[in-house]
Amino acid sequence: IAAIKTVLITGGAGFIGSNFIIRFLKNHPGIKVVNLDKLTYAGTLDNLQAVIENPNHIFIEGDICDFKLVTGIFEDYQIDAVVHFAAESHVDRSIDRPSDFVNTNVIGTYVLLDTARHFWQDRANHLFQHVSTDEVYGSLGETGYFKETTAYAPNSPYSATKASSDFLVRSYHHTYGLPVATSQCTNNFGPHQHEEKLIPTIIRNAVKGNPIPIYGKGDNVRDWLFVGDHCEALELILDKGIPGETYVIGGDNEHDNLYIAQTVCELLDKLIPREKGSYKDQISLVKDRPGHDFRYAVDHAKITSELGWEPKTEFTSALEKTVRWYLNNKYKQ
Repeated sequence: IAAIKTVLITGGAGFIGSNFIIRFLKNHPGIKVVNLDKLTYAGTLDNLQAVIENPNHIFIEGDICDFKLVTGIFEDYQIDAVVHFAAESHVDRSIDRPSDFVNTNVIGTYVLLDTARHFWQDRANHLFQHVSTDEVYGSLGETGYFKETTAYAPNSPYSATKASSDFLVRSYHHTYGLPVATSQCTNNFGPHQHEEKLIPTIIRNAVKGNPIPIYGKGDNVRDWLFVGDHCEALELILDKGIPGETYVIGGDNEHDNLYIAQTVCELLDKLIPREKGSYKDQISLVKDRPGHDFRYAVDHAKITSELGWEPKTEFTSALEKTVRWYLNNKYKQ
C-alpha cells in the first residue's frame, strides 16, 4: 500500500465495497479512492454517507463494461491499484436473468483487466485485486472444506460467471504478467447489505409480520463472515498479497439457514418483542431453489499463515450489531 497514491474501487456503493471504502479511507488518509459504481438496485450512495464529503473519495457513476469510461479513469486519475467488487451477485436473479451476470461479471472484468494491462505496461508496483466467491467451487457434502487448490465446479449462472472472471484474471497474470490477486470469501453479513439477501430478508419479514421464507428444510449450511473481518483481509491482500496468488477467506461460523433464521428471531424477540409469541412463529419453509448448493465452508489456513489474518468478530455479537443496524436504519420502529 505504501506505493499506492490512487486506487480504483469498482462497486464501491454496494454492500462490501462501501464497508471497504469507509474502512480504507480511515486507515489510509493519504490515498485517493476513485469509486466507480453503476448504482444498480444493489448500490446506493446512502451506503457512503460517512465518506461522501471526504475529498479523497471521488465517486463516478458508470458501467465497468464501458471501455472508454474505464480508460479515461485510469488516465485522468493515474490509477495504481484496482480492488474489483462490482458484480451481479444474487443467485436467484442469475437464474431469472443470466445475461446481466455474463455482462457485468465476465465482460466487465475483461474491460478492467485489459485497461489495467495497457496502462501499467511499463510501470511497477501495481495490483489488480479481484474479489470473488467460494461458490465457484460448487457444493460440499457434510464434511470437508474448500481450499485454494479445490477444483472449480460452479452450479448456478452466478457462480459460473464468477468462475469465468476468476479464470480471466488468472490468464492475464500468466499471459501478460499482470500483477493480480484473487480472493474468494464465504457468505458476508453486516450493515449495508441489500435486502434481498438472507439475513436482511429474515429481519424485514419478521418486522413486517410476514412469513419468513426459508428454502427447503432449512438445512443448507453456509460459513458466515462479518463484513468488517472480510474488509480487513482484503486490505492485507492489497498490502502484502503475492501477485498470482489466490486466498480463500472464511469466518469459521458454519450454520444452517434455519439456525440463522431462529437466531435472528431470538435477537428480535429481545430487541423489539411481539405482542404475542415469538418471531420464530413466522418462519415458513418454501420450495427449494434449483441447483441449491448444500454446504460451503473454507479452510483459510493460507491467508492466516502467509498474511496473518484470521476472523476476529464473535458471531452472535456481530449478528446482534447487524440486526440493530437494520432496525435503526431500514426498518425503524
